[in-house]
Amino acid sequence: MENMNLMFEYLLGMNLISFVLCGIDKWSAKMHKWRISENNLLLSCIMGGSIGFILGMKVFSHKTRHLKFTLGVPFILLIQLIVGYFLYWKQFR
Repeated sequence: MENMNLMFEYLLGMNLISFVLCGIDKWSAKMHKWRISENNLLLSCIMGGSIGFILGMKVFSHKTRHLKFTLGVPFILLIQLIVGYFLYWKQFR
């Protein structure tokens, strides 16, 4: 049970980070400032923040015209959900 709490806290943190990164990058784009690289944004999704990034895309209207993000991030989330399901099923079966 403790592992589940740690996993939940980790995922919550990563999603918050991804959401904030999306907002910062959108603000930086509007201000013509230094930007967060697309690779780093995608890395935050791969590390568990895909839901936060999807919410950030919607809230900030950011990266909504890039197929790498509009298709890639939901695909990353789908893979994470499948892997999470099998890991959960294996542990609690």
